[in-house]
Amino acid sequence: MRFVSRDERSQLVATKDLKSRLRTTIELAEAHLGHAENSTAQKKFDQASEELGRYLGLIGDARLVLGTLDRDRNSTRDLYRRFDIALRAQLPRLAVMRRTTPADYAIHLKAAEEFARETRTDALESFYGHSVLREDADDQKKPAQIKDPPERNRRP
Repeated sequence: MRFVSRDERSQLVATKDLKSRLRTTIELAEAHLGHAENSTAQKKFDQASEELGRYLGLIGDARLVLGTLDRDRNSTRDLYRRFDIALRAQLPRLAVMRRTTPADYAIHLKAAEEFARETRTDALESFYGHSVLREDADDQKKPAQIKDPPERNRRP
């Protein structure tokens, strides 16, 4: 279950701008992920699941806040880049926790990994949203036609 506590929510709302809000969100999420890692190492899997829920709540909140911004602005792309870099460092930590967790709890970690990966994908797509054209599956590449056959190009 993903959630953000009242204290953390008020701390995020009290920030003066989006950059500091994202920085605070990443710091809080890092702290919860660290607590989840420690709880997993101590075999306290219920407590680790709680911390994981708080971590996911913060990541989801940041995803929602960034999703409301105009993706064409450079400042928004900088925020997405910062968010992507933070998530890129956190994904291997989630994978290590999943490997050391019993199967009953590992499904939650797998879902958290997928959510973080999807969030990172959204952050990366903000860079390529308007500049990359995707090919349709129906369109097939036509072979390049030669303007002049080789026989005509020969010199005497």
